[in-house]
Amino acid sequence: MLSVRARVLRGEFALDVAFETPTPGVTALFGRSGCGKTTLVHAIAGLLTPAAGRISLDGEAFFDDAARVNVPAERRRVGCVFQDARLFPHFSVLGNLRYGARRAPGDSRRIGMDDVVDLLGLQALLSRRPAGLSGGERHRVAIGRALLSQPRLLLLDEPLAAQDLARRAELLPYLDRLCRELRVPIVYVSHQFDEVVQLADRVVVLESGGIAAQGGIEELSRAPALRAIVGPEATGAVVDGRVTGEAGPGRVRVQLGAGSLALSLAGVRAGERVRVHLLARDVWLALERPSGGLVADVLPGKIRALLGNGDAALLVEVDVGGALLLARAGAESAAELAPGREVFALVNAAGSRAWPIAPSRSGGSTAGATRE
Repeated sequence: MLSVRARVLRGEFALDVAFETPTPGVTALFGRSGCGKTTLVHAIAGLLTPAAGRISLDGEAFFDDAARVNVPAERRRVGCVFQDARLFPHFSVLGNLRYGARRAPGDSRRIGMDDVVDLLGLQALLSRRPAGLSGGERHRVAIGRALLSQPRLLLLDEPLAAQDLARRAELLPYLDRLCRELRVPIVYVSHQFDEVVQLADRVVVLESGGIAAQGGIEELSRAPALRAIVGPEATGAVVDGRVTGEAGPGRVRVQLGAGSLALSLAGVRAGERVRVHLLARDVWLALERPSGGLVADVLPGKIRALLGNGDAALLVEVDVGGALLLARAGAESAAELAPGREVFALVNAAGSRAWPIAPSRSGGSTAGATRE
């Protein structure tokens, strides 16, 4: 368990937060720029000292003002990767990796050089210097160096913030594999929710130095605090599904609640779990089952809550047999909608995204999530 209770004062800015998150797993710190994400990471790493609070990992205190405990950063065994990668320019990639390995305590070697090189795809880069690497390659090396120090906790502070879309697309699969295959607890900082959806098990939403919401990724995806940050066009629900078979080239059919969707996802087999992000703008409600081929998938369900208006449409939480989606309803039908009303969710799955979930990942935990 990573337990954080910290008050940090930096000039006129005050950070005052408290949360606990299971380990191992990936906890995302999400919020607008300036909300306190990096300040919180620095406090966990020991790069700044809180005014008050207690920070502990698996019962061992890193900081406790009441007990006068403040473990130096270099003794916390916390690996940090920042936006600028911070590689040694005079070392090759292999030299940077070896530097990380030399910092590991002698009795703690769990992650080997070969494992890191394979996991992050670094074999072809080992002889090169940082100046000859792309931004995504530099961050892969920085993550590898941090892993070889055998950290008890890995902090990734907006590692993709300086990358363009192409570089982010290059690096995200490596991060996803890292999160799925290693049992090192990870705190991942981002202001891009698509990264959070793909990687995180739990999310802590920060706003103006405080916690606006926290919980498992599925329930948190529907929280009002999150919707306020991402805006109506990115509002949606994250749901767990299971692949039932193929639905054409590069497409599979995924069971969601009592229905199923045809999604673009390659390299998965029947029976595997996947995480699906369905945007509310791609899910519309109808009072009767439509006829004809106007939509790809229809999911029967029941209204759970009416969440208010946005973009000239009513936002609705709908239960489709155990999976909770966010959907839109047109103004002409809004007056007929109410909690408990049976409806049909019309899904345009072309705009959805899906990722495989390894058995060790458990995004379904919702304890402590903020709800409406």
